[in-house]
Amino acid sequence: MIHSYSITGMTCLKCVKSVKDALESIDGIISAEVTLEPPRAVINMAKHVDTAEMNSILTEHGKYSIIESGDIASHGINTKETSNEDIDRSFFASYKPVLLVFAFLIGLTALNELHKGSFSSMNAMNTFMGGFFIIFSFFKMLDLRGFAYSYMSYDIIARRWLVWGYIYAFIELSLGLAYLFHFEPFITNITTLVVMSLSSIGVIQSLAAKKKIQCACLGTVFNLPMSNITLIEDLLMVLMAAAMLIIL
Repeated sequence: MIHSYSITGMTCLKCVKSVKDALESIDGIISAEVTLEPPRAVINMAKHVDTAEMNSILTEHGKYSIIESGDIASHGINTKETSNEDIDRSFFASYKPVLLVFAFLIGLTALNELHKGSFSSMNAMNTFMGGFFIIFSFFKMLDLRGFAYSYMSYDIIARRWLVWGYIYAFIELSLGLAYLFHFEPFITNITTLVVMSLSSIGVIQSLAAKKKIQCACLGTVFNLPMSNITLIEDLLMVLMAAAMLIIL
């Protein structure tokens, strides 16, 4: 017997593997083909397995839920139009960690310049970019393996070479330290320009394809959806690196 189900809670290829392994561990399930786009499982059963039993196993592996295709309404999913107020609330709730990081970095940069008694655009960008890369690399390293698999779902290099996801976090850390210690500004900015430009390509492709996947910018600690915010982060680093190269 082959049945098709919709799945909620998956955000990356690591999630796909977790769901597949969980489903195939259930007695009575011969095989499960799980996809992220669309989030679906096509299950081959030797005998009928109740949806509740599958959900019970899935919850042990993550915040996943399986729903029989075509039966979404009966599971309490709201299909009504969302008001602008709800959209705004959802936006700030979803991106609160990123917004707080940027607010923190802007405040830190401003205080550092005030302490010096004069404003230098070069010093300000060094401080901001150094803090940016160190903070973002920190969150990635909290679950380096999870980040690598999540990043692989959209980055043009990581999807072909998984190791790049592991290396990327350390590149960010190195760039952060380089900016804070003013190490070889030309090389540091060129590296940032290349790395963040390549990263932007994958984000642009995912946004163009309207993929509903997790943004890996803060690792797997926060479930941030991919959006224009992700692209702005990458392009901001590209523009600042380009500006610093011009100033040098």
